[in-house]
Amino acid sequence: MPIFPSDYRPKWWLRNGHINTLYTYFYRKLSTPDYTRERWDTPDGDFIDLDFIKSQQKRLVILSHGLEGSSSSQYIIAMSNLMSQNEFDVCALNYRSCSGEMNRTKTMYHSGFTEDLHMIVSTLSKEYDEIFLIGYSLGGNMNIKYTTDAVYTLDNKIKGVISVSAPIDLAGSSKRISSWYNYQYQYNFLQTLKAKMVIKAKMHPEIIHVDDLKKVKTLIDFDEYYTGPLHGFGGAQSYYDNCNALQFLDNVTVPTLLISSEDDPFLTESCIPKEMAKKHKDIYLLATKYGGHVGFTTFGSEFYWLDHKILEFINDISQF
Repeated sequence: MPIFPSDYRPKWWLRNGHINTLYTYFYRKLSTPDYTRERWDTPDGDFIDLDFIKSQQKRLVILSHGLEGSSSSQYIIAMSNLMSQNEFDVCALNYRSCSGEMNRTKTMYHSGFTEDLHMIVSTLSKEYDEIFLIGYSLGGNMNIKYTTDAVYTLDNKIKGVISVSAPIDLAGSSKRISSWYNYQYQYNFLQTLKAKMVIKAKMHPEIIHVDDLKKVKTLIDFDEYYTGPLHGFGGAQSYYDNCNALQFLDNVTVPTLLISSEDDPFLTESCIPKEMAKKHKDIYLLATKYGGHVGFTTFGSEFYWLDHKILEFINDISQF
C-alpha cells in the first residue's frame, strides 16, 4: 500500500527525537483505567497477569507494551481509555515479570516471545468477533512476528495489527540503543533488568548465574548472557536472527500498520520498511519526520495524535 503522508506537526522544540521521547515519558499524566486483573496460568507452569476493561463489546484490542513496561505505561493507559470509550473491550498485557510480581519459571519475555500471546488470542477469540493487536516498541515486533512467522495458525478473528516504534531489525536497533548517545535509556533499562536477574538467580540458582551481571555493560551484553540463553538461543546474535520481525514482513496477511518516526533514537532506517510498504497490499506505513520513540507528544487533548491514528485505522478496517 502507499505510504501514508504524515500530518503530525509538533511544536518546534519537540522536533528532536530525545526531547519528544522524554517529554511524553515524564510529563504525560493520565488517570489509570478501571482495570480488572486476571491471572492466567500458562501451559509451562507459570502465570501471566492481564488487565481487562470489559463492557460486552464484540471487538477486542490486545495491547502489548515495550521493554520493561506494563499495563501502567502511559501509552497503554491512553489506548485503553480511548478504545474503551469507542465500543471496544480491552486486554492489556503485563509480560512475565512485569506485573509487579516475579513469575515462577526461568522464562521471562523478549521481542519474539509469542507463546503467551498465542494462548491469550486462542482463549479470547471465543468471545469476540474481531480482535486487533496493538504493540509498542518490543510489543510491536512481537505482534508482527506472531502474525507472520507461521509458528502458529493465525486465528481468523485477528483483523488487524498495529505496530508502534517497533525495532523490527533487532540487531541494528540493539546496536543503536547501546550507543553512547543513548546511555541514559540503556542505563535505566539495565537497572530493572539486572534487579530481576538477581531475584531470578535466587529462584533458579542452577540455571541463572548472578556473577554474569558483572559482564553486562550494554543491552547487547544482557541479551548475550541472559535473554538468549534463558530462551533457547545461543546468545544475542542468535536471538536477534531468530526473532526480528523484519525477515517475516513479506508474510503479512492481515492489514498491518507500522507507525514510526524518522528521529526515533532507538531505531535504524531498516525499521521503517518503505519499499516493502510500497509493494505489499496489507502493509501500511505511517512514517513521521518527528515523534521520537513512542512519543508523538500532542497538546490540548487527553489523547495524542498517535492514539487517534490507531483508532482511525482500526475503524477503517473493521467490519462493524
